[in-house]
Amino acid sequence: MNVDFEELAFSMTPIGELSLRRRRELSLDVEVFEVKLGDEFLMSSLFTAGEIALADLGLRGLGDEPLDIVVGGLGLGYTAAAVLEHAQVQSLLVVEALPEVIAWHRAGLVPLGSTIAGDPRCRLVEGDFFARVDAAGIDAGDPPRRFHAILVDIDHSPGHVLHPSHRAFYAPAGLRRLAAHLLPGGVFALWSNDPPDEAFRTALADAFDAASAHVVTFHNPLQDRDAANTVYVARKGPGDRAQAR
Repeated sequence: MNVDFEELAFSMTPIGELSLRRRRELSLDVEVFEVKLGDEFLMSSLFTAGEIALADLGLRGLGDEPLDIVVGGLGLGYTAAAVLEHAQVQSLLVVEALPEVIAWHRAGLVPLGSTIAGDPRCRLVEGDFFARVDAAGIDAGDPPRRFHAILVDIDHSPGHVLHPSHRAFYAPAGLRRLAAHLLPGGVFALWSNDPPDEAFRTALADAFDAASAHVVTFHNPLQDRDAANTVYVARKGPGDRAQAR
């Protein structure tokens, strides 16, 4: 395109003004897609290493059996697209709170939208991921269903949430409720924009059999320096030990 800036979508949502914009980063001569909530930048197609690593680290070691995966938070779709690149994935359920974001993908307004929405293994559903964790089942159409992996990229970090109601999820009791939706040996992985948080890793270890924090480093071309995200990975034990709801 010859247009250096274009607002592709704008809407008022329960959490504020949501906008999708496309611009040309002149210093790099690349097209960039950005999502803003009010004046705050939520995501950019210029920085996707952490979102892709969330999928790859979360699915690592799950084996070659057919996998059923959940992604909490759709965004620009980089985690969902990376999940679908794994051949053993037989189903992907993406839970997104904002219907506007799902509409962007179905309309092809974002680069990966048509690929994700058009993949027969993938279902995009509107819903509050955190409320579904606390309810009978994440898949409202099949509440008893459990999953091989649940990957979450919604808040900035466990300590920097988009809404106060999300805080309880990151405590040991909330993480144990999440673990109840995983199959034995299943994995929970979380993206964070902050450095590793030892208190949160301890909370994960309280709810899961194993937990680790992975620093994902990538180059920031706008500042010409390295930047980093954190991906937490926690695994449920092979036995179906009780996980209190």
